[in-house]
Amino acid sequence: MDQLVVGVLARPSSPAGVATAAHVAHKIPPGDGPYARAKHYQLVEKDLDASIAWFWKAINSGDKVDSALKDMAVVMKQRGYLTEAIDAIKSLRHLRPKQSQDSLDNILLDLYKASGRTMEEIELLKQKLRKIYLGEAFHGKTTKRARSHGRKIHVSVQQETSRVLGNLAWAYMQQGNFMAAEVVYRKAQMIDPDANKACNLALCLIEQRRLADAEAVLADVLARHDQSQHGDKIVAKVEELMARINGGVEGRGGGGGDDEMVELLDEVVRQWAAPYRKSNRRLPVFEEITPVCREQMAAC
Repeated sequence: MDQLVVGVLARPSSPAGVATAAHVAHKIPPGDGPYARAKHYQLVEKDLDASIAWFWKAINSGDKVDSALKDMAVVMKQRGYLTEAIDAIKSLRHLRPKQSQDSLDNILLDLYKASGRTMEEIELLKQKLRKIYLGEAFHGKTTKRARSHGRKIHVSVQQETSRVLGNLAWAYMQQGNFMAAEVVYRKAQMIDPDANKACNLALCLIEQRRLADAEAVLADVLARHDQSQHGDKIVAKVEELMARINGGVEGRGGGGGDDEMVELLDEVVRQWAAPYRKSNRRLPVFEEITPVCREQMAAC
């Protein structure tokens, strides 16, 4: 494949001006190195398999390894090479600097989710929580810069924690462990309330056949709902869940067990608390998490 790709690039069919314009339009780096060629095939030629071959060459030759590994994994996911992409990240991530590992974790989470590897997804999400509260993800700061839909934004430690908790709860739901999902969703809501996560919390309660509790959660969503922010999607979701409650549809039970929940609470909350004890900046919510969650478990 390498010889074929080199041959194609050695005989460009477009004038130099057109090629330059394409590079500018697609923000392809200048030059004729392996990484530039990989991006050309990815973005201009739309030949994803050829781009993967050139990303491999870029990694092996040390050409923009930091970007090449991430971009190659994204393209492999597009092509459906999920297992290969996971293996590539795991075996090559040591080549990327420490500050770039978080973006690789996010790609890994997407790959785990797409391939149904829920146990590995859950473990990685727990690791992300530990990093956040050990100060490693935010480098001791209370906010970090991130990208959302192409825009640079500032994300607070509370927002990031709530987001990761929401993803962890969703992963538990995919396992059918609705008790664990409920506890984690409640933690997320205590830190940074969100209508979508509240609806998922209600679904967890429905699956545990706690319909009155679910109805109360949904009523609170409607009372706090801002249509200008979410449009009608939240209202439609609430109506769908209320119809299920009124129809008396039985859930599947809680799933999991007390040992799982005790381990989750004791381990994660202990990790969260550690850095705040040292700096005397422990967030009030951490003081509340354990007793609230244990009350929820006792009520099940």
